[in-house]
Amino acid sequence: MTLLPTSPERVPTSAAQHRQPVLLGLHLRAGAGLSTVVGRAEAAGARCLQVFTQSPRSWGRAPQPPERLLELRGRVEASPTVSVLLCHATYLINLAAPDHAVRTNSRRCLVANLAGATAVGAAGLVLHPGSHRGAGWETGGHRIVDGLRWSLDAPRGSCDILLENTAGGGDTMGRSFSELARLIEWAGFDERLGVCLDSQHLFAAGADFASAAAMDAVIAEFDATVGLRRLRAIHFNDSHVPFGSQRDRHASLGLGMIGAEALRCFVGHPRLQGLPVVIETPGRQGGDPGRADVDYARSLRGAGRRRYAA
Repeated sequence: MTLLPTSPERVPTSAAQHRQPVLLGLHLRAGAGLSTVVGRAEAAGARCLQVFTQSPRSWGRAPQPPERLLELRGRVEASPTVSVLLCHATYLINLAAPDHAVRTNSRRCLVANLAGATAVGAAGLVLHPGSHRGAGWETGGHRIVDGLRWSLDAPRGSCDILLENTAGGGDTMGRSFSELARLIEWAGFDERLGVCLDSQHLFAAGADFASAAAMDAVIAEFDATVGLRRLRAIHFNDSHVPFGSQRDRHASLGLGMIGAEALRCFVGHPRLQGLPVVIETPGRQGGDPGRADVDYARSLRGAGRRRYAA
């Protein structure tokens, strides 16, 4: 893999961050009301929380009313345990789409998502980079960058966008660190762009982190391409599908195909400590993830940190 030159703007992540444990938390659906999610996160022992501020699978549904967004912001700011809020962008957004109408809808939807994330005080808006749908990587990449610039410069939001690595199926983009780095480079190393690293997508894309040495190599590659200071959040998920299968299929932690040792090495890595880590899987006991999932992730983190300290 060809590595991009390091940007002069990149600096090492602080040593103080790496002395802090990861901030384990949950993605929770707002079906029972956006105002309920903070209490549910607190009951689960979560330190961070991820939500959608509008429908994840629809262009047409209106965003949450402003008063509900402000209420969520206030509840997070007052929470004794939840210290970081993230938002996830609508799944339909595809800034790389060949179809002009889809790209236009994607830009408008991304701006609305950014406005919602800004209103709730989110630390970042997680976005799937998109799919070029046969147009080719370079064409799709320039379309993504144009859409990112247009959306970030719109007046309705100031939240950072966190590009998420993908599992790599079909024409999806962002399946490797070098692809994510190229998008950020083409966007002029915009400070408002970061990365969210998903463990299931990494596994499905064929990146090995089954041992401490293997995870060290993954982190070294990320630092050499994207730069570790761009890493702003983690999605911590097990996989329903095998290694290298290039399919996005999450499984509850410990009940999938990644394996406990690899999960320990992933979440316990010293260079990931201090980051918000969101569990996006179904709960180990059904429904949304909860305390059992946070407690299990905490045990994996503890065992993983001991691996690296040995």
